[in-house]
Parts: sequence; C-alpha cells; structure tokens
Amino acid sequence: MPIKNRFADLHAEITEWRHDFHAHPEILFETHRTSASVADKLRDFGCDEVVTGIGRTGVVGVIKGRVDTAGKVIGLRADMDALPIFEATGLDYASKTQGAMHACGHDGHTSMLLGAAKYLAETRNFDGTAVVIFQPAEEGGGGGREMCEDGMMDRFGIQEVYGMHNWPGQPLGKFAIRSGPFFAATDLFNIKLTGKGGHAAKPNETVDTTVMASHLVVALQTVVSRNADPVDQIVVSVTSFETESKAFNVIPEHVEIKGTVRTMSEDMRNMAADRIHEICDGIAATFGGQIDLDYIRGYPVMVNAEAQTEFAADVARIVTGQCDEAPLVMGGEDFAFMLNERPGAYILVGNGDTAAVHHPEYNFNDEAIPAGCSWWAELVEQRMPLKNN
Repeated sequence: MPIKNRFADLHAEITEWRHDFHAHPEILFETHRTSASVADKLRDFGCDEVVTGIGRTGVVGVIKGRVDTAGKVIGLRADMDALPIFEATGLDYASKTQGAMHACGHDGHTSMLLGAAKYLAETRNFDGTAVVIFQPAEEGGGGGREMCEDGMMDRFGIQEVYGMHNWPGQPLGKFAIRSGPFFAATDLFNIKLTGKGGHAAKPNETVDTTVMASHLVVALQTVVSRNADPVDQIVVSVTSFETESKAFNVIPEHVEIKGTVRTMSEDMRNMAADRIHEICDGIAATFGGQIDLDYIRGYPVMVNAEAQTEFAADVARIVTGQCDEAPLVMGGEDFAFMLNERPGAYILVGNGDTAAVHHPEYNFNDEAIPAGCSWWAELVEQRMPLKNN
C-alpha cells in the first residue's frame, strides 16, 4: 500500500498543528506548552492511556489494537524541543519566542507522529499495542536518557522502538536507513590552561599559555591522524579558543579551549578520551604550566538493529516504493539511549532541497507529512498484523 489516503485527508490539519508548534518553540525540558498540546490531542484521539511527566516533560500515549491479545508492544518516538537560534525564515508562522526556533524539524516530527496516532486510534487495525513517545530535550539535554531512566521501557512493556528524522537534501518524502552504527557518539571537552602572565615584551618571565594552547590544538589533531585506524570514523574539533586578555602587549595567565569528539565505536571513543588526557598532561609538562581537562561523555553511538532496520526499510518501500542506503552521520542523536534499551531502528525521511538543519533559514517541509505519517502507521500494521478470527 502506498501513502494512506487518510493522511491526505488529514494533511491540512496536521500542517496546522505543525505551524502552531513552529510558532511556539520551547528549548530542552521547557516543552510545557508543547507537551500539554500533545497530551490534549492524544486524549482527544481516544488513546487508551496518556501519561505526562515521563523524563520530566515527556508524554506517552498508549493505543491498543483491535484484538485483545498479548501481542507485541512497539514504541514510536518523536522529539519536541527547539534550538536556541534566532529564526530568519520570514514565515508568517515564524517563531514568536525571541532566540528560540524549530531549526531541526522537531515540530514536523511531533506533528507526523500525532497524525499517525490519530489514525491508529481511529482504525486499530493491528494486534498489539502502539506506544507513542514524545520526547523533550533531544538537542543536548539527553531527554531520551531521562525517559529511559524514568522506567519508560519497562512501565509500558516496550519490546521494540523506532524513530524518524527529516533530512534536507534527501528527495522529498523518500526514505533512507542503514543497519549498525548510524549516528556518532558526541563527547565534549573543556580545557583550562594556567601559566604565568606578564608583559609581551618579556616572554622569558612568563609561562605563555597562548603558546601552550596553540601546541595543544595542533597536538589534538594527531588523535585522528596518528592514533586512529584510518578506516575508522572519528572527528576531533576545537571549536573555541579564548584568553582573558584583550590587549596586544599582555601574555594572559589563562586560556580556555573547548571542542568535541565524534566516534562510531566504543573502542575509538575510549581511545580518543585516553589520548586527549595524555596529550594535555604532556603539553603541561613540556611548557611548565597547568592544564585541567573536563572530558564529558555525551550521547553514545546510535546503533540500528539489523532485523528491525530491514523491517523499517521494507515498510518504507511499501509506502514510497524505495528506501536508500543512508550515509554515516557524525552528528549525534539521543535516540541512541532508547536503542541501547531495546532493539529498533531510526530512519530518515527526505525534506527536499531546503536549508540544512540547525540553520536560521531552515523549515520543515510540510509536503513530507503524508509519507512520514504513512510510514509510522504502516510500521505498526505490518509489525503487528491483525490476525484473522
């Protein structure tokens, strides 16, 4: 079956939801308005159970199939939070909250899953239970981890879990997926260097933190070029270099460096962390200063399970006739926490030729809604088919 006719009928209504979410973006766990709107809609749809406050501001809806049996229980997850970005789209439904914007399409993800929930609650053409998950704080807050630590998987008996993200550059409404490691682990480092400040004309009387930090930045690049196997994926990027001095004739006492490490395996992740610690210790000893490293483990590698990935791709082919092989993504995705708890898969749906995510001119493409909703609904109906009585 291709895109479901019901979603053509619902397209305008789902688009209206999406525009409302877009106009009222909320960051991290502060998704109070969004969460309340989602919960109200799920209740209106006739979900069997609606629970709020999971993972602080997450919402879960339970939709039981038509046959009262102990069938499968499948989780479907969408993210709700926005980004701290000033919007530059000029849309008539642009953000009404200064400095916050739905620049990653979570407004679209939430709306598509709501559309699927409405359809599933109407039809119940499956044998099992669909658990729709609306998650806060994907953008750096670890909302997926919070919902898991709140006991969501066990509480609702979830056996498998699936997620979806829009993808600019992918043909509109077309799907792409890959098995195994898909999105990278995202670790952070904050390095504080302390030396001895002084007059720039007398560097011999100082411990020059700018020289020390410059050597450190260069040495950090050797983690990739000289420590990692060339066939493995790893990124080490220094993204901030700040001194306390604004004068041209002062050697500062303190410098702070920040950056990120992206890896596709736990072995590579551990190697990078160990080497950065060792490099910091070595540079400090070489120049006679002090280096304090704060290394923060962020989102883990997001790994799609093989069987569930095959199934997700088959459903995509039912909906649109094809499913492409997705590239490895060095960005992070905290759906990884849910996939660490249960087998499942994460798929990309094309947003067409639009601005990239996290750009102030990005906008979710409403024409992707029927395909996204159809994939969610078809996934439930195919994974938990209604048995003949």
